[in-house]
Amino acid sequence: MKPLSVFPILLLIVILTSFESKIFAQQTINDVLDTTIVNNQMIISKKFGTVSFSGYLQPQFQYAQSKGAPADYQGGAFGENTDNRFRLRRGRLRADYSLKNEDGTPSTYFVFQFDGTEQGVNVRDFWGRYYEHEWQLFYFTAGLAGRPFGNELQISSSAREAPERGRMSQILMRTERDLGVMFTFNPRKKDAKLKNIKFDLGIYNGQGLSGPAEFDSSKDFVLRLSHKAINLKKIPVRIAGGISTLLGGLNHQLNVKYQMKNENNIWAMHKDSSASIFNTVAPRKYYGADIQLRTQQESWRSEFRAEYITGLQTGTASASNTPGTLPEDKNFIRQPYYTRNFNGAYFTFVQTLHSTDSQVILKYDFYDPNTKVKGQEITASKGLSGGDVRFDTFGVGFLHHFNTNLKAVIYYDMIKNEKANLTNFQNDLDDNILTLRTQFYF
Repeated sequence: MKPLSVFPILLLIVILTSFESKIFAQQTINDVLDTTIVNNQMIISKKFGTVSFSGYLQPQFQYAQSKGAPADYQGGAFGENTDNRFRLRRGRLRADYSLKNEDGTPSTYFVFQFDGTEQGVNVRDFWGRYYEHEWQLFYFTAGLAGRPFGNELQISSSAREAPERGRMSQILMRTERDLGVMFTFNPRKKDAKLKNIKFDLGIYNGQGLSGPAEFDSSKDFVLRLSHKAINLKKIPVRIAGGISTLLGGLNHQLNVKYQMKNENNIWAMHKDSSASIFNTVAPRKYYGADIQLRTQQESWRSEFRAEYITGLQTGTASASNTPGTLPEDKNFIRQPYYTRNFNGAYFTFVQTLHSTDSQVILKYDFYDPNTKVKGQEITASKGLSGGDVRFDTFGVGFLHHFNTNLKAVIYYDMIKNEKANLTNFQNDLDDNILTLRTQFYF
């Protein structure tokens, strides 16, 4: 275990706080661009619409507590003999097309965004949206887009304070986006009584971008009811929040399944073999609630966000992640699904220091993939593995905006795993990660 020097961190904080600049408004992955802050905008005509371009790149340096640290949720595991690295975490270029009706209300919107890093180029967003005009109550989105679940999954990686989403968010929905359709109820008239209410209903393949294509017939139904941020009258606080549900699953490809069962007051993974299991659905059911609070003043502004999710998750014997392809072993033999009860949460506090340029970040999140067992109850003899071990992550960071096109964050993740009766989890892993990231954007 190697200690990390505090001096470079303090030196960087002193350097960062000597600059003045401006912060961009927070955006979500399914939002349309705010044309008041888009510089690269080309107005073709009122008839043919508007095209806008935006983008950002995130070069970063990371230092791990040990060589080969399993930093899967901090940007990817380190190589076997590596404890530090430079990476281009994300490099996004986005094109937006919008067309308005004659009265200035939105008609059609189209987004294309791809991500380029040293590891290759991938499409991230490719969706179109149509706005119903007569009542101005609904719109319809189709293509590759973000799933409307929770709050953290919705926040764009360009706007988040912490470098990565929490472990829970990444495990349940690894790539945030998925192929499907979404119907949204959101009154758009200025005098509409329900203009702050939004209801989304989405239908998606299920595995998102974690796999190359849909591999079974099951679909995920995602529902979210949310309230936009409003100012409270008695105290100077803005509040927003929502509740979310995902109902879906994966089709069993074998005549066997595994799930937790209590026998003689002992919980263990139970094998069920039956010809009737084939092609039935292994459930993925998530239920979540989230809240966001922010003081209204710009100077010394405080912001708090929290979210809790519980339900049933189907994964594999060794992992709780939603599979991106049909599970197979090294000999290409299909493997069964494992269904577990889970819960998890995150709590994020962001404090602006005097101006809007510098922020201190405190974050705590946990993910318990199997709530039926804990600690020394997790043993291989019960059919359990590292995929049943709980992880808690404590993060602290400092972020500074140099100007409207550059920001930098230094962030330290302290990761604590549950000590289980398994070979690799009898002690806490040496997997803490220090991240220094810059972000250029336009």
